[in-house]
Amino acid sequence: MIVEPERLSVLKPGPPGRGDFVLYWMQHAQRARENPALEYAASEAARLRLPLAVLFVLAPYPSATAVHYRFLLGGLAETARALEARGARFILRRGESPKVAAELSRRAALAVCDAGWTRPELAWRREFAERSACPVIRVDGDAVVPVEAASDKLEWSAFTLRRKIEGAVPAYAARIPPVVELRRDARGLDLDGGAELLRTEGGPLRPEYPGDRVPEQTALPPPGEEAARTRFDTFLNTGLDRYDADRNDPTLDGTSGMSPYLHFGQVSPVLLARKVLERGGAGAASFIEQLTVRRELSLNLVRFLPDAYDRWEGLPDWARRTLRDAAGDKRDYLYSRSDFEAARTHDPYWNAAQNQLVRSGSIHNYMRMYWGKKILEWSADPREAYGTALYLNDRYALDGRDPNGYAGVAWCFGRHDRPWAGRAVFGTVRYMNAAGLRRKFDADVYAKAWA
Repeated sequence: MIVEPERLSVLKPGPPGRGDFVLYWMQHAQRARENPALEYAASEAARLRLPLAVLFVLAPYPSATAVHYRFLLGGLAETARALEARGARFILRRGESPKVAAELSRRAALAVCDAGWTRPELAWRREFAERSACPVIRVDGDAVVPVEAASDKLEWSAFTLRRKIEGAVPAYAARIPPVVELRRDARGLDLDGGAELLRTEGGPLRPEYPGDRVPEQTALPPPGEEAARTRFDTFLNTGLDRYDADRNDPTLDGTSGMSPYLHFGQVSPVLLARKVLERGGAGAASFIEQLTVRRELSLNLVRFLPDAYDRWEGLPDWARRTLRDAAGDKRDYLYSRSDFEAARTHDPYWNAAQNQLVRSGSIHNYMRMYWGKKILEWSADPREAYGTALYLNDRYALDGRDPNGYAGVAWCFGRHDRPWAGRAVFGTVRYMNAAGLRRKFDADVYAKAWA
């Protein structure tokens, strides 16, 4: 068994036809190792005695900037070299993903695609299946427990999902997709590889504007599968044992830093889970909770709330109702989106979080909660606040436009949470303040680091 059956979905049925190759449309899982979709496509190519062609389409994506495309292309260059060395043909094209993939499917006997659960990704795969000239199989390699096997409905909280998946995590984590030997070398296929695009900025890009801080994004991690594995091995050796104690202190380097690599599919979540479970130790259970329950709760959100996971209407009824009721409450401070973007507030802790987001492409997990809560508190309207938080996260977070980001912002407004004691502006949505930061860690040290 190359891939667990639960990871497979038939998007367009039918037997393989006559073709020059098996096509793997790689979009979400941008890696050459521990990639179930790649290995399934390779196994079908070997079975059919055909070469394997791997396509990536450089497409416009909402809110993506030059920073995101540089990270993506840096990882793809490494992936392309690994695939070509293995005997596959890597093809990079620019355009509308489903149309480009469907055009190539005319020469394919069978097409395989990986899974992506955001609205654009779902629409791309649906359109590709409709346009494809050959059968299409989707393989879910984005979760430890496959998304549609974990639950068949929108989960209310981490508690409800945890009960369904925690027993299955060890079995899925232990599974290593076998590396399939390709029987036919595809490097000689008469297909333009598009290698010149790996040396560009990518695009089309969202234009810059006065006040845009993308040029400040200089403290970013290196891209690619090898960089992800190296960083994670360091974390295993020096950070895992203290993960539970250190992960909520933004003044410490207590997290794994894997979120951008998971977002771009440059590392396998199954690999991370397996390595942590094999090593064990004090922080293992806490890390597995974040990687599986918390991360996969966000995948569940976008899968089962596809039209509203990033919209005001997608918040729970109780949260929207209480925030609407409190919308007229007096606010001590009011800021515009441009004020938030420039980190021009009275609060040095909030400003530090925004500066960390801009310069490093991420906010420490604990500070992101505070960051989102204060955008709600200091905006004229809760709906406006929600849009501001999503916009800033998607534009400046290296892992923006991700289920984890959408769920994290929505949590600040009541998603995956419960009603609390009522107060001004927040209603019964959970409140956070600066005094709470100072009780948990040295918030002044954090503020100075990102001043």
